[in-house]
Amino acid sequence: MSCHPSPVTLFFDLDDTLYAPQNGLWLAIRDRMRRYLIERMGFSPEEVDILRYEYFVTYGTTLRGLIINHPERINVDEYLAFVHDIPLHEYIQPDPTLQALLLSLPQHRWIFTNSDDRHARRVLNVLGVSNCFDGIIDIRALDFACKPVDNAYQRALAIAGETDPGRCILFDDSPRNLAPARALGFCTVLVGAHEPDPSACYTLTNLKELPDAMPELWK
Repeated sequence: MSCHPSPVTLFFDLDDTLYAPQNGLWLAIRDRMRRYLIERMGFSPEEVDILRYEYFVTYGTTLRGLIINHPERINVDEYLAFVHDIPLHEYIQPDPTLQALLLSLPQHRWIFTNSDDRHARRVLNVLGVSNCFDGIIDIRALDFACKPVDNAYQRALAIAGETDPGRCILFDDSPRNLAPARALGFCTVLVGAHEPDPSACYTLTNLKELPDAMPELWK
């Protein structure tokens, strides 16, 4: 399946999309989530494993599930600060090739992430690509309606000033996040995979394959 001949807006997921998922950063974030639920919220380790799975499946993120089911116990600001309190430079490094690639794209470019703005900016700064995007659409901008909830994509379109999903491309490492976008009319690109998926119009092992896979983006 081909994208719109002249896509206008590109949405990029952040974690495990702009950088390789094998570096361990997401595992470190996941460990911090688990620690927060045990140390700050008082759940047992057994409860945490069950809750995190159930909330991910039902709501898209652990945080969304906590907000809905434990509003009196969850401190959103504290949670986000705690789970992202990680020395990023131990996991990711500046990527001038990625920066040059992103800057060469003539379309509008947005970060579209289920994390928060502060974490996103830290990641972009370490990668050296903070100057490559029109803005960051984060969990707060989405009013915590995170991917893969349909409202998240509608909010992202509105924030980006886009009315036609058919003129947009979403790059994400999660088929679960791509499927609703494709159903809405986005062109979808699965990043970090070796095998195609029905959710994706294109599949890349990393973003640096983009010029060969989709040269029409530069026409």
